[in-house]
Amino acid sequence: DPKAPEGGLNVTLTIRLLMHGKEVGSIIGKKGETVKKMREESGARINISEGSCPERIVTITGPTDAIFKAFSMIALKFEEDINASMTNSSVTSKPPVTLRLVVPASQCGSLIGKGGSKIKEIRESTGAQVQVAGDMLPNSTERAVTISGTPDAIIQCVKQICVVMLESPPKGATIPYRPKPASAPIIFAGGQAFTIQGQYAIPHPDLTKLHQLAMQHPPFTPLGQTTPGFPGLDATPPTSSHELTIPNDVSGPI
Repeated sequence: DPKAPEGGLNVTLTIRLLMHGKEVGSIIGKKGETVKKMREESGARINISEGSCPERIVTITGPTDAIFKAFSMIALKFEEDINASMTNSSVTSKPPVTLRLVVPASQCGSLIGKGGSKIKEIRESTGAQVQVAGDMLPNSTERAVTISGTPDAIIQCVKQICVVMLESPPKGATIPYRPKPASAPIIFAGGQAFTIQGQYAIPHPDLTKLHQLAMQHPPFTPLGQTTPGFPGLDATPPTSSHELTIPNDVSGPI
């Protein structure tokens, strides 16, 4: 019973959240003071994935009462940010607080329920909007579950989702979603390649070499044309190979 005393649910859980950079900055706070306060007051372990990704994973681990306290503090912080952003804004309607959980796809069926009955029940009893993504997150077996509403509605919703996750553990191995770093834009100018970092264009020798090799290579003879000096023979373009070391951080853009 989701309305049972929290002590009756007091087992250790791990909940993963997907956040944008601005949301993560809000959670961390100045010199890490906000996340430190959240850890101390909730008793939950709060870890934020490393990297310069536009998205980060925030992992909250602990007894259920500690997790609910941590979620409460996060939801209230986001509401505080919304209120601050509306101070000098002409927008009259206040947007809801929104959190995105990352849930193993094998548990999403239980969360939705037969014919959508469970998710409908959660929406009606908590007042929160809950949406389960139809597709899995890239290179993983997890889906995003978006919760929107007032901080109180979000906390009640998270409590009910925790009950479902405890009653229906994941089936099989779960491949966790790991956000990828943002690819730096690349420009070519004056025969050189540059990666854009902030306001600066940084020369990139490996990409420059690749660009120069591409420009020097003669174009292939179109199919169906013959090579001069060998009438009647189909053209076979000369082939050559070049070995080039490409760093991992630029292999994606290439």
